[in-house]
Amino acid sequence: MSLPGLSFEFFPPHGVQASFRLWQAVSELAPLDPDFVSVTFGAGGADHGLTLDTVKAIKRRFNLVVAAHLTCCNATREETLAVAESYSAAGISEIVALRGDPPTGTGTFRPHPDGFEDSCALISALAGLNRFSIRASAYPDPHPEAAGPGADVEWLKRKVDAGATSAITQFFFEAESYFRFRDACDAARIDVPIIPGILPIEDWTRMKRFARRCGAHVPAWLADAFEVALRDDRHDLLAISVCTELCSDLLDGGAENLHFYTLNKPHLTKEVIRALRTVPAAASLRYVA
Repeated sequence: MSLPGLSFEFFPPHGVQASFRLWQAVSELAPLDPDFVSVTFGAGGADHGLTLDTVKAIKRRFNLVVAAHLTCCNATREETLAVAESYSAAGISEIVALRGDPPTGTGTFRPHPDGFEDSCALISALAGLNRFSIRASAYPDPHPEAAGPGADVEWLKRKVDAGATSAITQFFFEAESYFRFRDACDAARIDVPIIPGILPIEDWTRMKRFARRCGAHVPAWLADAFEVALRDDRHDLLAISVCTELCSDLLDGGAENLHFYTLNKPHLTKEVIRALRTVPAAASLRYVA
């Protein structure tokens, strides 16, 4: 099994304690030499200032390649592109371009009257700036708003045609979900890297909420296993085992990269990578004062 390229997602902190947790997470994962790290944007674009501050701090303090998330929810085209300009001014050359979700409780996505109508329009505008490598989202399990079978492949094709140069998938729990999606993308002549998104299950209840919201399928065998593990106080052991097996199957099946949704908690991600034997023997923190 060849060693994969690694990347990690973080989210901007709210408050002092959350800041400590974020910087501890980055400090522990930076020595694993990720290809890049990404920083989320927040529902409705609410965290765009925090995202910019976090991106700048990670780039400055850890000397990592940072991909900043950007959405077009609740904003005009001018406002959205102004955020992209601020990323560029900060030396950021990678963007994860997403439609974005409206703030919780505000209903379904509705484009701003003067905004981008969807992620494809956003990607096209960003590509026209010629400043960024653009990563898009992809869905091995059907997106909750998918019009029908094959819709998620069609959407990814549109994103690539608009200018996306790679894609990161939503999390999933069975390697076959990724392989089916990858094969369908190959058949549709989608020729950009499709990086599998991996979620180590740090909190079973919270994960189920995430899965319901984004359409990720939770197989019955996984639910049964976690019920037993929680009863026997072996949650983390099972989480590491399940995630490691998933990653191993993906790598054996030809995946070359793994993108971990860390939730700003590094422990399980580190343990999975250690189990995959991808931790450098003499890793050292690349901290830049």
